[in-house]
Amino acid sequence: MPGTRVGVLDKFMTWIKHDPKGLLWLAGLAGTGKTSIAVTLCRMLERDPDILLGGAFFCSRTTNVEARTDVRRILPTLSASLADISPRFATDLAAELKPHSGAAASKPVSDQIGPLLQRPLSALVRDARPIVFVIDALDECSNERELGELLTCLARFKCDANVKFIVTSRPETHILGSPISDRVQNEILQLHMIDTVEVTEDVRLYIEDAFSKNSLAKPWYSDADVTTLADISNGLFIFASTVVSYILDTSSVHSRTTRLQTALAAVTQSAVAMGPLDAMYEFVLTRASNATKVEREELEATQRALASILAARVPLSANMLAELLGMQVDHLRESLQRLLAVLYVPEEDGEPGLRTLHASFGDYLFGRAPHNLRIAKSLGHDVLARGCLDRMGWDDLCFNASGIRSSYDVNDPTSANRIAISLVYACLHWAHHVSNASEATELDVFIELIFLPKFLFWLEVLSVMGKIGVASGLLRIAGSTVSVISVLWR
Repeated sequence: MPGTRVGVLDKFMTWIKHDPKGLLWLAGLAGTGKTSIAVTLCRMLERDPDILLGGAFFCSRTTNVEARTDVRRILPTLSASLADISPRFATDLAAELKPHSGAAASKPVSDQIGPLLQRPLSALVRDARPIVFVIDALDECSNERELGELLTCLARFKCDANVKFIVTSRPETHILGSPISDRVQNEILQLHMIDTVEVTEDVRLYIEDAFSKNSLAKPWYSDADVTTLADISNGLFIFASTVVSYILDTSSVHSRTTRLQTALAAVTQSAVAMGPLDAMYEFVLTRASNATKVEREELEATQRALASILAARVPLSANMLAELLGMQVDHLRESLQRLLAVLYVPEEDGEPGLRTLHASFGDYLFGRAPHNLRIAKSLGHDVLARGCLDRMGWDDLCFNASGIRSSYDVNDPTSANRIAISLVYACLHWAHHVSNASEATELDVFIELIFLPKFLFWLEVLSVMGKIGVASGLLRIAGSTVSVISVLWR
C-alpha cells in the first residue's frame, strides 16, 4: 500500500538488522493496516540484498480457504519457502524428514518446529544475513490451543543462525496471554498506540497516492478533501481503502465528484457517533439498498449472494455461486456491483475468489449493523443448503458422472476435471450448510426428493474426487439435524 506507515517500516528494518531479539509482534485493532504493512515489508525484504526473506504466511478467514486458518500449515509453508531459495537448508531439511517420510508436517506444532525449522536452519549459521519469517493475522486462525503452541514455540525459538520472526495480529485475549507479549524477550509494536498525527499523515499519503494515480483530465478533488478523509479515518486504513474504492469505482469526473462529496457528507455526520469504519460500512450498505433505486427483489438477491459469500466453505467463482443460487451470472454480477467497495469480485467468471475485503465487514453485517441492514448469520447457510441440494438435482449427477470409458480409467486424475466445479462443491459441502441452517428440518423434504434418489451417484462423485472417506462424516453431520438421513443407517 503506497505511503503505508513509512516510520513503522523503518522501525522494522532497524530491528531486523540490529536488534538481538528474535521476535517482533505487531499488534493492532481491525483495519489499522497490519496486513498492508506485512505485504509492504515482504516486498522491501525481497529487494534488500542484506536480508533473506525465508517465507511468509498470510492467515485469512475472508478467503474461505481452510488452509489459511490452519495453524498446522504455517511452519510447513515457511519451511518449504526457505527450501525453495536455499539449497543448503533444503538438503538438511530433507535429511530431517527422511526418517519420518515427511510426516512432520502433519504433527502438532510443538513437534514441527524442530525438524522443519530449528535443526535444518543450522545449515545457515555462517550466513551473515538475518533470515526473516513473516506471519500475518494470527488472530484469524481457527484453533486457539494450537495457536498458543505456535506462539510459545516462536517466542522460545533458539537457533545458532540469525533468525527473526515478525508476527501480526489483533491484541486478542488468548494472544495477549501468550509468551509473545513478554516485552523483555520480544519486541512489541502496537499500531493503535502510535501517535494519531503520525497515523493520520500515513493515511493521507495513501489517499493522495490513490487519487493521483487515478486522476482524470479535469480536477475532481482538492487537498482539503484528502485531508478531511484522512482526519475522519481515525487511523483506520480499511476505512480509507473502502472509501477510496467506492469513489474510484467510476470513471467520469462528475461521478467521482458526486461520490466524493456524498461520502464526505454522509460519513462525517455519522462517524462521531458510530466510529469511522462502521459509518463507512453503513454508508456503503445504505447506498446499495436505496429503495428509490433498487427493487426489493434486487435487494433480496444481493443479500442472498452476500450472505452466501460469507458462509461459503471455499472461495467461489461467480459461475459457481450463480449456479448454486439459480441465477444468471450477469444478474449475479449486477447484484454485487453496488458492493465493490467492500467485496472482491474476480474479473473472470470462472475464477474463484469471491470474498469480503476485510473480515470486519462480516462481523459488522452480522452483529453491529442497524436492524434494517443486518443479515442473519444463518441466511448464507440457508441459501447454500438449498442451493447445494438443488444443484445435486441436476441431470449431471448421474451414473458415470465423470464420463470414464471403463473401470480401468477410474484412477485417471483427469476424470475429476470432467465434473462441474459447482457440483463438486455441492457434493462436498451440502451437509455443513444443512447443519448450520436456521430450520434444518425444513430441508427434510428436499433431501428425500433430491439427495436420497441420487445417493449412489453422490458416492461415485466423491470416489472420483478421492474423497470417499468423508462420506460417512458428511452423513453424520447432516443426520445430527435432519431426521430423514437416518434411513441410510437402517
